Amino acid sequence: MNPHMNMNPTLEYSVLLFYKFVKIPDARQFAQDHLAYCNDLGIKGRILIADEGINGTLSGSFEQTEQYMRDLRQNPLFSDIVFKVDDSDRHTFKKMFVRYKKELVTFRVDEELDPNVISGERLAPKQFYEQLQRDDVIVLDGRTGYEYDIGHFRNSIRPDVDSFREFPQWIQENMNEFKDKPILTYCTGGIRCEKLSGYLLKEGFQEVYQLDGGIVSYGKDADVQGKLFDGKCYVFDERIIVPINHTDEDIVVGKCSHCGNPSERFINCANNDCDLQHISCEECDAAHNGHCSERCMPN
Repeated sequence: MNPHMNMNPTLEYSVLLFYKFVKIPDARQFAQDHLAYCNDLGIKGRILIADEGINGTLSGSFEQTEQYMRDLRQNPLFSDIVFKVDDSDRHTFKKMFVRYKKELVTFRVDEELDPNVISGERLAPKQFYEQLQRDDVIVLDGRTGYEYDIGHFRNSIRPDVDSFREFPQWIQENMNEFKDKPILTYCTGGIRCEKLSGYLLKEGFQEVYQLDGGIVSYGKDADVQGKLFDGKCYVFDERIIVPINHTDEDIVVGKCSHCGNPSERFINCANNDCDLQHISCEECDAAHNGHCSERCMPN
């Protein structure tokens, strides 16, 4: 069965999001070989290879991405890998990067957290939607604060972190009172929650769940249609944000960092030494000449 049918022939490109935790022999060499393969195929994106698996997002023509999915699944290590597919009218990356890293998602904890051994119970989008409506659950966003600010599940906890590796300390300082509560975790595509939910279990949380396939899969589910997700989902390509809630309850939750008015417009600070990505409405962008703050503006 074809995993992806292009329903809109005017959108000639596809964006793939995928990961799998699996032991890769000689992962450094695999990364080098995979970069050469991707360049030959003509796709663009960012793929991380580690001893523990693969994590990637890329764009290409419909034919190129179909070929990539077929070829990767020919490798016995990735025969059952799951791809999340979006249609696009263009490439969403400028270049192709394949890099070897120590971890697929940088968490930096001493104990081993193999999601194939320990992780939270996976919930399909419909199950997650049902759990969201319980009064006794704690909903934890497994992303950074700036990702939360542009869109999140209703009544979820905003983590005060700027990177994923800050989560262990933040959890120890802020979550201990919830160890006897059901914890629902979610992130963009699911990979961060594989590690986050396992860490919560290691720390003594009794009932931990993760949204299978992440926010991206939730937004594509025909039953839930993205309900109870407010705002947009931040993604790490040139689209920056994508819609999730496809019902009439969709609202804007992002706020301009200057004036506080509703906005979903991300820009990078015009000061190259800063380059901070921040939310700015068009009026404030013009007033501040694209700078994130007064200290970044030229004297």
